[in-house]
Amino acid sequence: MSFVHLHVHSTYSILDGFSKIKPLVKRAKELGMPAVALTDHGTMFGAVEFFDAANAAGVKPIIGLETYLAPNKMTDRDPKKDKKAAHLLLLAENMTGYQNLLKIASASQLEGFYYRPRIDHEFLAKHREGLIVTSGCLSGEIPRALYNNNLELAEKRLAWYLEVFGKDNFFIELQSHNIPGLAQTNQQLIKLGNQHQINFIAANDVHYIKKEDARLQDILLSIQTGSLLSDPDRMRMADDSYYLRSPEEMQALFGNIRGAIENTLMIAERCEVDLNPTGYHLPLFTVPEPYTA
Repeated sequence: MSFVHLHVHSTYSILDGFSKIKPLVKRAKELGMPAVALTDHGTMFGAVEFFDAANAAGVKPIIGLETYLAPNKMTDRDPKKDKKAAHLLLLAENMTGYQNLLKIASASQLEGFYYRPRIDHEFLAKHREGLIVTSGCLSGEIPRALYNNNLELAEKRLAWYLEVFGKDNFFIELQSHNIPGLAQTNQQLIKLGNQHQINFIAANDVHYIKKEDARLQDILLSIQTGSLLSDPDRMRMADDSYYLRSPEEMQALFGNIRGAIENTLMIAERCEVDLNPTGYHLPLFTVPEPYTA
């Protein structure tokens, strides 16, 4: 029995993730996991370092990204509508998917940035090839709609993802954290998935490696939000469950959900991205006539 974490943040999720990459892949190896993903918030700065460290540790690296989706266009800048972008988890199945992840990460930073690096549905659809997608955390479009008791919107969003990515490339993600309303939302996600015969995956929203690191990650959040640790109203994680849970822990939480554990292994097998260098790739410089490069 094993399991693969597909929703993982490192220190490249600035002032949010506390997982350093080498200790992260070392811990995945210790827990007997054949692979592990890296899905930082809106950035892929750690991708090459992660790929090299995972290969050195004998763990298969899965390159991903947790992007932010603008409610309308990524160029919109409305403080009421655009301040809170939805989360979406993307994984590169192949090199085409990896190239599309790079384009998504770059465009979200350079063109769509407003509070967060964002893309929109149109940009995502244009760069869908080679990507595996999940419904994401409670801030994802579908879970958020269900949390707000808007089943019609959840169905509408689900239909869009299935049309763009197809059932083979879209998965409903289930998490277990001490967040009010999450357990009820999970039940609705399971019902929705069963109705439409969509595959599930179990995930932990990993922000640190071991349970005892929760206090240190909490300090990062305080720095990020400019808050005092003593402030009872500051943003914080609901509990200390955002660590690299063992396969046994994930089995205990989600083992009774159809395919939720097994599908993480299946996705890991599908993902084949090779970032090993293949020689020099020099930029093309154009020079004026009659000179040659």
